[in-house]
This record gives sequence, C-alpha cells and structure tokens, in this order.
Amino acid sequence: MGKSSKQQQAQQAREYRLQRQQEELEKQKQQSRIIRRTMLVVLAVILVAVGLGAGISAINNREAIRLSRYDYVTMTVSYTNANGEAREGEIVMKLYEDIAPITVKNFRQLVSEGFYDGLTFHRVIEGFMIQGGDPKGDGTGDSGTTIKGEFSSNGVKNNLLHKRGVVSMARGDNKNSASCQFFIVHKDSAHLNGDYAAFGEVVSGMNVVDEIAETEVYQPTGSGEKATPVNPVTIVKAELLKSVE
Repeated sequence: MGKSSKQQQAQQAREYRLQRQQEELEKQKQQSRIIRRTMLVVLAVILVAVGLGAGISAINNREAIRLSRYDYVTMTVSYTNANGEAREGEIVMKLYEDIAPITVKNFRQLVSEGFYDGLTFHRVIEGFMIQGGDPKGDGTGDSGTTIKGEFSSNGVKNNLLHKRGVVSMARGDNKNSASCQFFIVHKDSAHLNGDYAAFGEVVSGMNVVDEIAETEVYQPTGSGEKATPVNPVTIVKAELLKSVE
C-alpha cells in the first residue's frame, strides 16, 4: 500500500471521528433542549397550580368576608296550626359570630347555598324546641360536613343560654358531630346549657315558632317520641340579611 493510500485512509478516519463527534454533540444538544423544554413545562404547571391555589384561596377569603357582613337570617315557613289552618310566616334570627364563630360561619354558608330551602322542621316538641334543617327529614341527615361543638363541655366558652327564642345546633353523641340541623328553643331549657352550641336568637317571628310548636304531631313506628308533625312544617326559603328594620 502506498503512502498516498495510507494518508487517504487516515484522512477518512479523522473525518469519520469528526462526524461521530458532531453527531454526538448534536445528540447532546437535542437532549438538553428536551430537558429544558420539560423543565419549562413543569415550571409552568407549578406556577399555574400555585396561581390557581392562590386564586381559589382569595376567592374563598372574599366569600367569607362577604358572608360575614350578614348578621341575620330570615326563614319563610309554611305550616298547619293547631286549628288545622294552613299558614305561612317569617322567622328572623340574629347570628352571634362573636360567641360561636365556627357555627355561625357554617350556618351562613349553608343558607347562602340555599341548603335549607324546601327542608322541614321534622321534630317539634311543644314547651321544648322545634328542630329542622335535616335533608333526610328524619333526624339522621347531615350536610356532608361536621364542625367543632362550641360549648363549655367541649372546651369552648359560650355564654349564650338556651332561653326561649335562642337558636342552637343539634348534634349526635359525638360533641363535634353538628352539621346542618338546628333548633329553636320554645321554652327555657337550662339543661342544654354547656352541651350544645347556641349561636343565634329569634328577633322576630316567635309567634310563628309558637304556632309551629302547637301543630299536631305523632309518633312514627319505631320512634321514641311523639314529635313528628302530622302536616309538614316546611322552610320555604332561608335568606341572609345584613340588617333588620
């Protein structure tokens, strides 16, 4: 083999190595571009998620502030009085956020969502209380959320006594099982003090509460008390009010 041929082979080998190096360099550049694009996409997703989270939080905060401006709830209720006459009346409640903030926030939220519209006062005991707000209508329903019981036996100071007209939360045996059911005290019930979260008071419409308390009731099969209205006592509409005249 001649010198010229060897030189040609060496030149070809150099060119081949250079080509492979260039191909490898291009491959590395391509991989770097892919990595950078992937990182940018991930970063963008993170920023969007953070932004959405902040946005949702801001919306929730604005909603909480908006609802906190409403100190009253009015309930339009249809019922049948003790004489069998169909009636419709209005009960206006004042909410005491300074006494039971968690309970009031929960109640406001449910009212604002229209949760109580069409539900009933399913448990009526004259001389004691009228209880409503159960989506099942039998005392076993809830809103899907439970809240902390704001009363002294659960470690929370609450000086609102269960006197006539006071609004309080119903619950089960668990002290933190209150959800959506509430009751209006018909006659002073001191035995409830310290064990149930009183959070409001009827400021107008106690005459309606009195008539509901006197409506005819019966004892369903399997029930332990005669407290179910013969004719439904229905919350036609519950609304938030900023003030009352």
